[in-house]
Amino acid sequence: MFKKKEPFTLSENEVIKSLDSSFKGLTSKEAKSRLNKFGLNELKRKKKISPILIFLKQFNNILIWILIGAVIISFILNEKIDGIVILVILIFNATFGFIQEYKAEKAIEALKKLTALQAKVIRNKETIIIPTYEIVPGDILILSEGDKVPADARIIECHSLETIESSLTGESLPILKSIKILKPDTSLADRINMVYSGTIITQGKAKAIVIATGMRTEIGKIASMLEKIEEPSTPLQKKLKTLGNYLVIGTGIATSFVFVLGLIQGEKAIEMLLTSVALAVAAIPESLPAVVTISLALAIQRLIKKNSLIRKLPSIETLGSTTIICTDKTGTLTMNKMTVMKIYTNRNISLLGEKNGNSNPLLFEIGALCNDSELGRKNDIGDPTEIALLLSSKKYGINKLDLEKKYPRLNEIPFSSERKYMITHHKIKGKDLIYIKGAPDIILKKCTKMYYNGRIVPLNKKERDRINEVLEDFSDSALRVLGFAYKEVKTDYKDIEDLIFVGLQGMRDPPRKEVKDAIKKCKIAGIKVVMITGDYKNTAVAIGKEIGIVGKVITGQELDQIKDLSKIIDKISIYARVNPQHKLKIIDALKKKGHIVAMTGDGVNDAPALKKADIGIAMSITGTDVSKEASDMILVDDNFATIVNSIEEGRGVFNNLRKFVGFLLSCNIGEVLIIFFASLFGWPLPLIAIQILWINLVTDGPPAIALGLDPIDSNIMQQNPRDPKENIINKPFAIRMISLSILVTVITLFLFKLFLPMGVMKAQTIAFTTLVLLEMVVVYVVRGHYTDKILSNKYLIGTVILSIILQSIIIYTPLSIYFKVVPLTLMEWMYIISATTLLAILGVIIDKIVDKMSLKHARQKFLQSR
Repeated sequence: MFKKKEPFTLSENEVIKSLDSSFKGLTSKEAKSRLNKFGLNELKRKKKISPILIFLKQFNNILIWILIGAVIISFILNEKIDGIVILVILIFNATFGFIQEYKAEKAIEALKKLTALQAKVIRNKETIIIPTYEIVPGDILILSEGDKVPADARIIECHSLETIESSLTGESLPILKSIKILKPDTSLADRINMVYSGTIITQGKAKAIVIATGMRTEIGKIASMLEKIEEPSTPLQKKLKTLGNYLVIGTGIATSFVFVLGLIQGEKAIEMLLTSVALAVAAIPESLPAVVTISLALAIQRLIKKNSLIRKLPSIETLGSTTIICTDKTGTLTMNKMTVMKIYTNRNISLLGEKNGNSNPLLFEIGALCNDSELGRKNDIGDPTEIALLLSSKKYGINKLDLEKKYPRLNEIPFSSERKYMITHHKIKGKDLIYIKGAPDIILKKCTKMYYNGRIVPLNKKERDRINEVLEDFSDSALRVLGFAYKEVKTDYKDIEDLIFVGLQGMRDPPRKEVKDAIKKCKIAGIKVVMITGDYKNTAVAIGKEIGIVGKVITGQELDQIKDLSKIIDKISIYARVNPQHKLKIIDALKKKGHIVAMTGDGVNDAPALKKADIGIAMSITGTDVSKEASDMILVDDNFATIVNSIEEGRGVFNNLRKFVGFLLSCNIGEVLIIFFASLFGWPLPLIAIQILWINLVTDGPPAIALGLDPIDSNIMQQNPRDPKENIINKPFAIRMISLSILVTVITLFLFKLFLPMGVMKAQTIAFTTLVLLEMVVVYVVRGHYTDKILSNKYLIGTVILSIILQSIIIYTPLSIYFKVVPLTLMEWMYIISATTLLAILGVIIDKIVDKMSLKHARQKFLQSR
């Protein structure tokens, strides 16, 4: 849009005029028009979702290639029926896989929009919050500490603004910005009146007008030159791949033996080749990594409905292993709706709104003017503490907008976690005054006088002691306290000593109703909850007692004195008066003790801790862009209970994946053993290639997928956290799996041998059908008797019924010719049903034994990890 002059060479007014905008921002209509013209403010993906590629990907597997080779060999040897049936099954399997994976891809793409960062802009003369991808050239951005700049923009108003532009220039030091007009030859790194997409605001605040979005930004130009990096496999996928490698070796040996033995016994080479290949496909869960990704993507969708956005797939697995949650207090454990309850001014404590003649208008004037928040017509915008101050001022008839028109802000020093105070500069009644609000202990140290009934009096020891008593009283009442002061200055106010103390405002942020039950749930689940807050010790303890967090309490000052925190870390439940930097020390100590740590945060300084934690959890409402980008998970509602619900979901996902894998392996090992021992005994093959493929891809597939949708076990949060190093198939589960495989093998071979005198085809039909029904029993045994109701998974019921119907169709329709089966009589069905019932009874016994072993195994693992 700047053909003649670059925006950094123009004044603020010239830039605004050239973009056909104004200081009051764009209208909604104009913004919509520009969005259509310039497109979404996002970096374009090089690789779009291609349905064709996803479908072809279903065949990108060495074992599938072997099977396709078997189809070709079948046609060459004139075994056309076998070849056609195998090909149809392969296409069916690929279609099913395509549908599931395509849904998952679309779900993940939708998730990226949900997790998009947000930005403050001025539209229709009002400050509103919109997704960053809706920003257009001409928008007026409102930037503050912790924001990630959403687009390239020219600064039009600036207050102590500093940015980190290392993502663009490589310079790691903060850059102080200004609105100064620059020369045309100014290099990118020296354009101090510009902010660029992807860079971070580390201090101060500003207004800036957007000059470029999306691929037109500086970072977009770089992105267009780069190829998109493929996302790495999740840890769970790697575990499954390792498991598959072991199975490949074992199956290779078994199938080679079966093939050679079959040839020795006079079987057809093509039949043995097809049987061996089908056996290999049946034994190896080659699609598991893809199905795991699908299952995790579906879990992400469920978590979205529970107000939790998972940014990284592996985080779901890690969530289930969490042993400790380190949570901020304000907004997470509490409602983040601050209300001023008590005030102290003119040497008097009073309730807000109390008509006692002791209220001091100056206290509320400072609270309104030294404030960056706004009371909106629909939604208030800004920090909850500042909003509470505006509401308290409003009760005394003081309106921020009216005051700002009368006493506009000339300059400011923004609040920072290091300073713990904020300063604004105003011209009031011909005098230059600075208004200050912040931590009362910090403010009090800088005060030498106090304002009392319109007079300035000395702040002696007696007055200080009285104020400290009030502070303690407020803290005991679980009130968050802010101190207020002022001072007359000339032009330079770097020296902020010798302030005049005005008063205190104590506010309360009540605990969320659901938090107490959520913390109780964590204790039962073996998860410790630790509160980390910048509030005073007494305030933290009061809130802790109310919600159920009790134990040793230490302050940030005490924390600094401890050399090896890990020695006492397990005894500490509350950290008060701490800085974000302390969180790293806490995480290090917890990890040293072997904990899996979930850590919440919302500020810029929280980002390192969020990255270092096993699960970094950012706040959606109060969180900065930097904290969100550093996190693994974002709380949509900033609610602690959402973390607990997510952990429960994480545990459920892993349990379902374990059931899924256990079911498939139990069935596949059983199939391998049936063919192996039949060949070893010199019997005819109980199952031919087409039948094995049918079982593996059609009758087993749908129930296996349904297991991934199993409801979470009701007692899952009554168990201790799982060791994250534990394999998917642990010792108890392996015993259940092998026991079921052996039982399935013995029962199937017994019935096959029993009916063999009636003909090979009849015996094969019996074995084939028996195996299908036995595997429908296995799916429920693997699922576990501890699930609340046997009918609770409607998807599983439907897929089991579907599998039985499909089996009946190929037995009693002309399809029987292709599968080489014959109709079964009622008496033969009775044998099969009796065998199925026997497995169900034995399965329940095995399940009870293994369930006891699992509890003992989990307890031992948990104790070892401690």
